[in-house]
Amino acid sequence: MVICFALITAVTAQIRLPLPWTPVPVTAQTFAVLLSGATLGWRAGAGSQLLYLSLGAVGLPFFSGGKSGFAVIAGPTGGYLIGFVIAAALVGFLAELGQDRRVSTSILTMLAGSTVIYLVGISWLAHVLNISAVRAVELGMAPFLIGDALKLLVAGVLLPGAWSLVGRQ
Repeated sequence: MVICFALITAVTAQIRLPLPWTPVPVTAQTFAVLLSGATLGWRAGAGSQLLYLSLGAVGLPFFSGGKSGFAVIAGPTGGYLIGFVIAAALVGFLAELGQDRRVSTSILTMLAGSTVIYLVGISWLAHVLNISAVRAVELGMAPFLIGDALKLLVAGVLLPGAWSLVGRQ
């Protein structure tokens, strides 16, 4: 399952919409990241994202737009990629505590994971581009809030239902 979620993250990275005013594209990756943590738990969820980063870093075309290499991680979107590992771990930890069993707590769990991705991503973006935090939020968070809210709501609503179907308590 760790390998499976690393590959799912790579596939969702290719579902992308570049925005001309920011180096950060809209992708479906955060959906995969949040689900990896919730499904696999904190260790394996983080492991799946670490595997995803490692495979992309060594040259597989796993990053958005088929990019690869360590330069992508060191570039403007690298903080988001690193945030994926931390977010999957956090969501997985909260899921292990049962926070993925009800819609209300599941949505809050996904929101916590998304917040981590934004915090690490925006901080890294500001550093790499040498811009203010406000400008980094304008480029790296504001354009993505609606889409990410929809992704986390879908994940937060679907997860408790999926656990009910498979009988996970």
